[in-house]
Amino acid sequence: MKAFLDSSVLVAAFLTNHEHHDPSLNLFLRHGSSNAACSAHSLAEVYSTITGTSGKDRVSGDEALLFLGDIRQRLTLVALEAEEVLRAIEASAGNITGAAIYDSLIGHCALKAKAEVLYTWNLKDFKRLRPEIAARVQTP
Repeated sequence: MKAFLDSSVLVAAFLTNHEHHDPSLNLFLRHGSSNAACSAHSLAEVYSTITGTSGKDRVSGDEALLFLGDIRQRLTLVALEAEEVLRAIEASAGNITGAAIYDSLIGHCALKAKAEVLYTWNLKDFKRLRPEIAARVQTP
């Protein structure tokens, strides 16, 4: 099965105090680059979240880079070309606004990767996406 991991799963896998840490980490460790992927821009989302969080979960940039290295080793990174980004935005324009467009881009990366399942903790926003994306969405 080709799995696609959203940023919300990757963040939870890294943050040991996160409520979804255990199932996210188990999913992350269960897959390798031959059967799992994530969007290339998820690296920036993960970095932003784990270095920008407050309190005891906040990590240094150097520690975050180590985790991003683990993601790069374990998962295939999928990026959209400029025309693919524009088509994804056009396909989402009727029902997606604001920052949810980034979820749409992740969904289109999952389609590009031919993922059978898109794992996320953000079900609400991903279920609003095009039917061929929404049908693949589930939690770890």
